[in-house]
Formats: sequence, structure tokens, C-alpha cells
Amino acid sequence: MLRGVLVFDMDGVLVDVTESYREAIRQTVRYFTGSEPGHGRIQDLKNAGGFSNDWDLTSRLIQDSGVNVPYAAVLARFQTVFLGSGEDSLIRREKWVARPGLLEGLGRDYRLAIFTGRPRGEARITLDRFAPSLTFDPLIGAEDVETAKPAPDGLRKIAALTGEARTWYIGDTVDDARSARAAGVPFIGIASEATPRRAELVRLFEAENAVAVLTDINQLETVL
Repeated sequence: MLRGVLVFDMDGVLVDVTESYREAIRQTVRYFTGSEPGHGRIQDLKNAGGFSNDWDLTSRLIQDSGVNVPYAAVLARFQTVFLGSGEDSLIRREKWVARPGLLEGLGRDYRLAIFTGRPRGEARITLDRFAPSLTFDPLIGAEDVETAKPAPDGLRKIAALTGEARTWYIGDTVDDARSARAAGVPFIGIASEATPRRAELVRLFEAENAVAVLTDINQLETVL
């Protein structure tokens, strides 16, 4: 009998997106403003909350630079550099975080699911590349919820679809933590040693009553 549902965020949890989504933010801002934001500035907005959508965050950084660009143009440029064509696409730079066998082992005791701010199609590109034999069900993406994180819509949808009373959410942003708290779901925070403003992020997780804060998901078994 399964012990419950482990729900994973993708970016910064299952996948290192330093050279994909975070780099797409930097390149898109540079395209419109002529200067790149530092990783610390991007993390400042993530830690402030309300920026689980990287298109929104990119648009905000451009606005903060005093440049007025229509949101549709920001989105189009972002997707051009992120998806690109072939080997030059930033999505190809992503790195899978879980060590071999970790998720397969967890999948014997828990149902595995995903609640991500990515569009579902972009989530599938990465999952098919790195984890084609793993089953994440359900997979809830950006288009599957009315209100993005920190709203709890995705977690509530997963609870309804699985019927499981015991659920944990593993995420790497304060919006993930607040989504879990709003849904009444225990939260496990991921704060990589390489994360800018890491100490602040850990404090934010603790303020949201995270049951644990890990440096990456390879420590997850010790908590469970």
C-alpha cells in the first residue's frame, strides 16, 4: 500500500534551471534593456513572492529598468531564447538533480506527482529527456490552474484527482511554501547551496512552517 503522494515542483527541485529559465530571464532583459540582471536580483523577486511565473518576473525586471515593452513581446522573446531551435535552445542546458534510482525507489512507496508553474508541454520535454521511465501522475502545469502559485489550486486539484489524504509538496520558492500552507499540505523546502540569498530563503521557509529544508532532493529519503 502506498504511503501517500509526493508532489514535486520542477524548477530548482527536479531540474537545475540556472542555465535555462534563469538564463532566459537574463537574456530577455538584456535584449530589451541592454543590461543583464544579476542572479541575486532575480532571487530577490523570487523571495518577495508573487513571481512564480518567469515571464511575469522578466517583464517586471524590464519595467524596473525604465523600459516599456508589451507583455506579449517579452513572452515571445523569452520563448525564442528558451526553446530556440535544436542544440542552441536553453532548455537543452537543464540538468537533472535526482541521483539514479532515487525517484524509482520513492515511487515504490509513494505516488509521484508534479505541480509546476511551467506550461505542461515544456515540463514534458524535460521529463521525456531525463526521466522517460518515471510516472508522475497527475502532472499539473500552468494551464491547469485558474490562479498561479502561491494559490493552492494545483495542490487541491492533485488531492481531488488522487483521493490521497497524505500529501507532501517539495518546492524551492516562497510561493511554493505558501501554496502548500494554503492547501494544508506539509512543505519540504529546497534551498541549494548555490542559491543566491539562500539564508533569506531558508528563513522564509521556516516562517511558512516548512517541515524540513534540504539542499537538494537527494536528501529527501532521510526526511521521509
